[in-house]
Amino acid sequence: MKNSSVLIVGCGDLGIRVGTALSQQGCAVTGVRRNIEKLPGEIRGLAADYTKRGSLDFAARLAPDYVLAILNPADRSVSGYRAGFQTAMRNLLSGLGPHRPRHFLMTSSTRVFREADGGWVDESSPLTTADPWALEIIAAERLLLDSPLSATVVRLAGVYGIPGGRLLSRIRRGELCPPQPVSYTNRIHRADCAGLLTHLLALAAAGSSLQPIYIGADDHPAPRHEVETWLAGEMGLTVEAGHDPAASGEPTRHNSAGHKRCRNTALHASGYQLIYPDYKSGYTSLLNSP
Repeated sequence: MKNSSVLIVGCGDLGIRVGTALSQQGCAVTGVRRNIEKLPGEIRGLAADYTKRGSLDFAARLAPDYVLAILNPADRSVSGYRAGFQTAMRNLLSGLGPHRPRHFLMTSSTRVFREADGGWVDESSPLTTADPWALEIIAAERLLLDSPLSATVVRLAGVYGIPGGRLLSRIRRGELCPPQPVSYTNRIHRADCAGLLTHLLALAAAGSSLQPIYIGADDHPAPRHEVETWLAGEMGLTVEAGHDPAASGEPTRHNSAGHKRCRNTALHASGYQLIYPDYKSGYTSLLNSP
């Protein structure tokens, strides 16, 4: 990808990781976010709110070879999801105008799948028609995939890897979910998020034909209780029997989107090698970090 230009819209932690890796490969990287003071020197910063109409109209003038959109909801309401996904994608496509990047990559969420009772899903599985929040993400996906651009959507599972995250803090308080009913969880370490996106962009640059959809998840979906119990043990904690997580407001099973088990078939077919293929390897690294 040397000498290529890359536009990263929504350049937070994940975007910085991808942008830094691409810069080290000789790419000219531009990162868009509200506060550009947090961007490292190797990423050129442009301040913009991608939920605002016309805010990305500079994209056509930049004429990037590659675009990476890492969109997030403006807030947790349905309208916040609409602004952060569907509206943002409209603004970005409008901003690109007639320019045709060599490839456009968008991050999405495994929440979009219909499955809600612990069954398996892959890239071809049906999408939900009943989750209003997920429907806004799906609408953004469709805008991109139905556009004339060469494009790929990467549906990410739960991203982890930040020291002192919410899950570890909750476990330190002894707030574990119960073993029944079983609730499966899927995750991917932030290092693998960045690694996969960088890998896919490199494939596109090499002329490989990417699939339209990839699931970004590790190899081991696992019951939430199993993960939390293992983490508590690794942290040297003893959780009292009979603790009621509902007392602290923690869900006892799963969120409104239900639960599922994700197969990462396309990820492996692409040739990407996971750094952390399961939660034990990923969380061990996290717990041992300074």
